[in-house]
Amino acid sequence: MTARTAIHKACACVVDDRGRLLVFHHPGDKSMQLPKGTVEPGEAPEDAVRRELLEESGIDYRGELQPLGTLDRECEAGIEGNVHRHAQLWHLFLMRAPSPLPETFDHVAMGSPEEDGLVFSFNWLAPDAPLDGFTTPYLNAIARVREALLADAA
Repeated sequence: MTARTAIHKACACVVDDRGRLLVFHHPGDKSMQLPKGTVEPGEAPEDAVRRELLEESGIDYRGELQPLGTLDRECEAGIEGNVHRHAQLWHLFLMRAPSPLPETFDHVAMGSPEEDGLVFSFNWLAPDAPLDGFTTPYLNAIARVREALLADAA
């Protein structure tokens, strides 16, 4: 896979001051996820991650972005509303929650024809919590976040 042929995605890895990661249940995919979406043509991944977080959670994040690198993903047809198999390149960004957010909250997604009107149910994933309900790409992203948090604490 080359970065040129892959569909670029931006993934928001929002953590609070207790090292917990903001996650949500996606009712369409029936799985646990992190806020992420497609980088639009001409859009920088840094701008896309802020837009995607706002569309999927309602959080207007203006803080610092800590790049966590990229992940390659081969997305099968029929997964996450995709019709055709294709390569993805996920740009991961660690984002520190700017102020205390609720323990749980719901948000009606906007900005994407596939997700407009879906209710995403958010909660915080503790650093030592089991990772039930996450697919492999999200497991890989969470591992990257946990590694970064451990490195920051050292």
